[in-house]
Amino acid sequence: MRRVRPTALCGIFLCGSVGGSLIAILIGLALGERPFAGMWSFRAGDDIVPIAVSEADWALRRGRLPMEVNEAVEAWILYFTTDRRSAFEYALSRAGLYSDMIRTKLREREMPEELLYLALIESDFYTDARSRVLATGMWQFMEPTARAYGLRIDAYVDERRDPVRATDAALDHLSDLYQQYGSWYLAAAAYNTGAVRVSYLLQRYTDGRLGDDDLYWEIVDHLPSETANYVPKLLAATYLARSAQGYGLDVRPMAPYEYDFVWSPGGVDLSDVAYPLGITAEHMYELNPQLIRHATPPGETYPLRVPVGMASQMVAALALPKFGTRLAED
Repeated sequence: MRRVRPTALCGIFLCGSVGGSLIAILIGLALGERPFAGMWSFRAGDDIVPIAVSEADWALRRGRLPMEVNEAVEAWILYFTTDRRSAFEYALSRAGLYSDMIRTKLREREMPEELLYLALIESDFYTDARSRVLATGMWQFMEPTARAYGLRIDAYVDERRDPVRATDAALDHLSDLYQQYGSWYLAAAAYNTGAVRVSYLLQRYTDGRLGDDDLYWEIVDHLPSETANYVPKLLAATYLARSAQGYGLDVRPMAPYEYDFVWSPGGVDLSDVAYPLGITAEHMYELNPQLIRHATPPGETYPLRVPVGMASQMVAALALPKFGTRLAED
């Protein structure tokens, strides 16, 4: 068996004092308490023949995202810490809303926790994000994919905007893509641009090889620009999030997204129930972003999210005659 050689740690670095400082930061800070852990990567030039991994090896790789540093990653680190610094700091602050929830779900599935930052790349953790091609929500689902993964989309509810349900669907989708490619880099690329395109490029330029994160770099020049930048952006965001203080980033994590829920009659306007609870309508909207008309869907009972500790007050409010179940509109 041919011995695998690790590549140079950081590839081709940016020139000048900025590049030098980035090198020092990346080496000294980016990996936190485990310096250099996970920094080995294999290049196509090493002439390594892909090996069918054992179940144990597969499980080990499944739970780790290879953290490679190269010129593309460095360029995004520079961009996030200069031109987009304020917006990036705010995005990392918004991560506090959902990071605990997403990390818990990733751990339960034995998936890399770094995939959390795909939501930052996709939407800056905004549940109401909407792209020019109508991808929607924190995980930017197109409608057909969302429906395929069980998300409800109708005139009253769009679960692409639900941070909990959409996270479950996104992780299901990423897990399926990983099973298909055996690589988190390729899974991320397919999440962004679609599995059909990634599979075609692998067949054309790598003889259909799978199971190797290096294959992403072999097809990267043939991917759409957004997808070619997708993995470098993910890696750059992860490095910066791990060592925000070292990079001088002003990150003030927002309070976690937490809630209780009660079964609500249909047709209840969220602003109407906010008043007896002594909270703003906006607070109820933020807890229930999937309710796109700011009301529970008519003709059904619905699990309405309410501030922690206010479930009994909400039950009392909903018991008022005016909140009786309303029929669906014709």
